[in-house]
Parts: sequence; C-alpha cells; structure tokens
Amino acid sequence: MPAITLPDGSVRRFDAPVAGTTVAEAIGPGLARAALAMKLDGRLVDLATVIDRDASVVFVTRRDPDALALIRHDAAHVLAEAVQALYPGTQVTIGPAIENGFYYDFARNEPFTPEDFPAIEAKMREIVAANAPFARQVWDRDAAIDFFEERGERFKAELIRDLPAHETITLYTQGAWIDLCRGPHMRTTGDVGSAFKLMKVAGAYWRGDHRNPMLSRIYGTAWRDQKELDAYLTMLDEAERRDHRRIGKDMGLFHLQEEAPGSVFWHPKGWRLYRAAEAYLRRRLDAAGYQEVRTPQLVDRALWEASGHWEKFREHMFIARVEDEDRVLALKPMNCPCHVQIFRQGVRSYRELPLRMAEFGSCHRYEPSGALHGIMRVRAFTQDDAHIFCTEAQIAPETVRFVELLASVYRDFGFAEFRVKFSDRPAVRAGDDATWDRAEAALREACATAGVEYDLNPGEGAFYGPKLEFVLRDAIGRDWQCGTLQVDFVLPERLDAEFVAEDGARRRPVMLHRAILGSFERFLGIVIEQYAGRFPLWLAPVQAVVATIVSDADAYAEEVAAALRAAGLAVTVDTGREKINAKIRDHSLAHVPVILVVGRREAEARTVALRRLGGEAQEVLPLAEALARLAAEATPPDLRETAMAAA
Repeated sequence: MPAITLPDGSVRRFDAPVAGTTVAEAIGPGLARAALAMKLDGRLVDLATVIDRDASVVFVTRRDPDALALIRHDAAHVLAEAVQALYPGTQVTIGPAIENGFYYDFARNEPFTPEDFPAIEAKMREIVAANAPFARQVWDRDAAIDFFEERGERFKAELIRDLPAHETITLYTQGAWIDLCRGPHMRTTGDVGSAFKLMKVAGAYWRGDHRNPMLSRIYGTAWRDQKELDAYLTMLDEAERRDHRRIGKDMGLFHLQEEAPGSVFWHPKGWRLYRAAEAYLRRRLDAAGYQEVRTPQLVDRALWEASGHWEKFREHMFIARVEDEDRVLALKPMNCPCHVQIFRQGVRSYRELPLRMAEFGSCHRYEPSGALHGIMRVRAFTQDDAHIFCTEAQIAPETVRFVELLASVYRDFGFAEFRVKFSDRPAVRAGDDATWDRAEAALREACATAGVEYDLNPGEGAFYGPKLEFVLRDAIGRDWQCGTLQVDFVLPERLDAEFVAEDGARRRPVMLHRAILGSFERFLGIVIEQYAGRFPLWLAPVQAVVATIVSDADAYAEEVAAALRAAGLAVTVDTGREKINAKIRDHSLAHVPVILVVGRREAEARTVALRRLGGEAQEVLPLAEALARLAAEATPPDLRETAMAAA
C-alpha cells in the first residue's frame, strides 16, 4: 500500500502499486490533463512509472521549469523520426536537449542543409499531430545490439556495447518508431506542441573525436508556446544586430586573424575603450585597498605541480621547453600560485591581513579552435584578478566588501541585474572532506552576512574550493557569468603560505580568489553587445566629432576640438568637403555619441550646434557651456561620485 506524499504535505494511499497517471487522476481531472511527467523522490520520471513504495511525488506541468527540458528532449526524438521517414537509410546517433533547444546527430552520405528544414519541420508537425504515446521498454543488452545492427544502426549498437554492465537498457517507442533512450519522456508526441523551429546545421565528429566519422548535426529550438518562441527568435535577431564581432569591425575596434588564433589585435579606438575600462577598475581597486602587483608570464612546471594545476589543468596550458636548461615552463593560465609567491616573501603578520593583492594578469589557456568566439572566448586574455589573504573570521566581512564593490562596478557599466550561483565541491578535487566542509560552511555564512541569495550549482566548484559565480543580465535578457569569489583553504597549504598569528603561532591564511569582470576581453565583448556600440560617453572610443558646414569654419573647428581635448575628451575633426548631412550620417553609423556642428554663424558667435547620437534635433550652445556639459558627462562614474561627494 504505497503512501504518496504531495507537495502540500497531504498523503494519498493506494491499495496496490500505482502509476503516476492514476495518482494524477485521483487528485483531479485538471491535473490529469496537465501533468506531463513527475518527480519521484526528487527524480524526474515518466508519468507511467509505477510507484510501489511510500514516496513523495511532484507533478510536472507545462508551466514548470522542468517542462522545457522535457519538451526539447521529446522534440529531438520527433526530429529523428521525421528525418528517417523522409530520408531512408539515415542513421540516428544521439540527440540531447541543450540550452534553448536540442540537436540530433545523423549519419548520412549527403549532409543536410537549411534547404531541407521546411520538409523536416512539416513532417515533425505531422508526428506531433499524431499524438503517439511514448512507451518505455526494457531490453536485454544483446537483443538490443542485435536489433539495431539488423536495422543498420551501428552507432546505436556501439553505444549499447559501451554502456556499463549494470546499466539497464531502455528503448522508447513513439508509435511505430523506436529509439535507444534513458528517458524520461512526456506522455505523447502531442505534448511537444507547435512552438519549435529548426535553426542550423553543422558538422560534428562521432563522439567528438576527429578520427571518427563526420556526422550532420541539426539544431532546433523548442518552447512552451508560440509567444516564448517568438520572444526567443526576436532576441536572436537583436543579438545578431548587437554581435560584437560585427560592431568591432564596423567601428574599427579590433580584429582577429589566423596567424594568432584566439588573440586580439586591438586597434587605436578599441584600445582606448580597453584603457578606459582598465583605468576605471584600477581606481576602484585602489580606493578599495587593493595592492597591485605584476607576476611572470613563464613559470616552471614545478610550481604548477605543487599547486595542483599541472595535474588538473595541464591540457589547457601552453608549454615552452628550454633546451639548454632541460626545463619545462608554462605560460600562466591563472595568477593565483604566483600571488602566493609574493605573499611568502618575508614574514607576514596577522596585522597585515586582510591583504588584498590585485593584478591585471595576462594569461593564456588552450581553447579548442571550434570553441573560440570573437573576443569572448580567446586563448590570450587579461584577468581582473585578485587574491585576498585573510583569516577565517575575515571571510564574511571581506565577502560583504567584495559584493558591494562588484554590484557598484556592474551598475557603472550599465548592468542593473545579476544573480548568484553557489558552486560546491566537484567530484575531482584537492583537499579532504573536512576541509571542504569548513570552506563551504564559511562561504554559506558569508553569503548570509552579505545578504546574498543564491541558486545551488552542484559539483561545479573549483578543484581547491567552493565558489560564488556572479551572473549578470544584459539589455536583451541574456545571462553572462563574469565575477567569481572562491574560498580556498587548499592552495595556502600546498604552497606553504603562512602568517604569524596574534599568539605568535604560525598559521595558514585563507585565500579568497575573486574577479569582477572575469577577463577584459570577454567583458568588453559583453559591453559592446550591451550597448550595441552606442557606448556611454565615458567609455566611447571617439567621444565627439567636430564637423564643419563650410571651409570658413575649419579654423574654429580646430579650436573647438583643442578645447574639448584639453577637457579630457577624445575628439576628431571632420573638415571634409562632404555636405553636413552626409557627415552626420557617417559619424552616426560609426556610433559617435556627440557631433558638434560648426559653420560661419557658430564661428562668429563662438557657439556650437550639438547633436546626440540617435536624435534628430540639435541644440545650439555657447562653446564654454558645451565644454562644461560634455566634460561632466564624459567623467567616469567613480570620479563623478568623488566630485559630488567633495562638493
């Protein structure tokens, strides 16, 4: 007699083992119609699963967060059935749900193209309309292998052979079509709904190994309803318009090329953007009590072995061999072991703690060529890295200070929202469980002190300690993980860092690894897309252009530009022979925030006609007033606040 505990705490008792569908019907017809699957003691399972013991059950409906993964998983199966119906002889391989959608890899002599999508989508809609039930079957391993080999599905047979011996082999049918799958699935193909769309096709090696056959991967997206799908497609269109690679090229900010894969060539305008961000952050760190350092690029493997990075991170390191010294050096992929070396110079006292050590550290990490993406995923980057050496008692107050600083920096760059993920111990890690217990408890306490609410991100901590990940949201609703705060009891022990405590004893400091931007390259890519190239005045690579109407105003234009430069603005002068409307159009396309138009009248009256990017109107101002206004607007947020506080 299983007793079923529901989310409201009520208990339903049944005389015999019972399927989830029966439990839903017993609760009410509305739930029976709405339920797609269920969580049985926290595990997502098919609604048809039989419950033969006391258990807690939560039913999943279309509006629940878990529904999206189910919809996308089932859509992948519908895609595979549609492809095999339209293109006989095509072998199916794997087809998971992914963020925002799904994909399925197919083995076919002729790769698919986007021109195939209309026919495939039409067939998918037929399959959805057929409303065929998903049914789970348990098979004998050898029988399943024989079944797929007889059908010419050698990839499926290989998957089954490689499954662990204890793994239960399950196949799912949807009408007459059948596939290898662990599940779970919704009730029928009809539950997928109509809010899906095929997006693109790409090549993918079987099991990600270039020695294996190349497969044809079809990507799709699927949502709960058409409104969600339309919103996602609109966001993609907006993301395309904001693509930092296109804007970077159009504005002349940077470029990338094959001779330096994963490394950025910053052009003068882009480097000004970079330097403005760096100067801003350096001032914020100076004001927050950080001491800036600089550490070497090439470091002997012995240090990376001692820190544990050689074992855990070796495949991401670039190596240099010094033949005459028989030595192996690595380009540093992170700064933390080097900062410990600075901490270890001399005798440290508890009076020096917390010691906040910052570095705009140039780092290199190997990323597969297929993973590189503009300036957001690179091999050479600069971290806004810092390590706070402190006592356990100082973890909470330092967390409070850091979160306040991070939130303020994000606001100044135009990001009003962020959320926090708490990543706890990974499966492969350094340090014993007792050490991890201390670190995780300390970080949870620090979050409580700082008033930080978080979502748990199980198993995603660094190998030496738990961490907070700060995820900011941009103007079109996309999330970006940038900042981090990590509590580390392990590295100070491994690298023999110590300080003299108040009682004269030698103790290990705690290391708080922290970053706000993450990497300048990636963060600036996000900023470019956040503003679609229309930067606030303090960040803009070219803050103003002085454009002449007639050549008689050339001398005055140069005078205006010189005055603006003296006020600290980045200014260019356009004395070309084009008509003023053409000049305004060209500089607007280049996203120059302010255009100051001058002609004979302005030169005689010592005024300027000020036009803002995106606006049609112009405002005629005395030169002195325009200078004062623009200089104030171009002042970085931190300096503006300092000036206001002083006033």
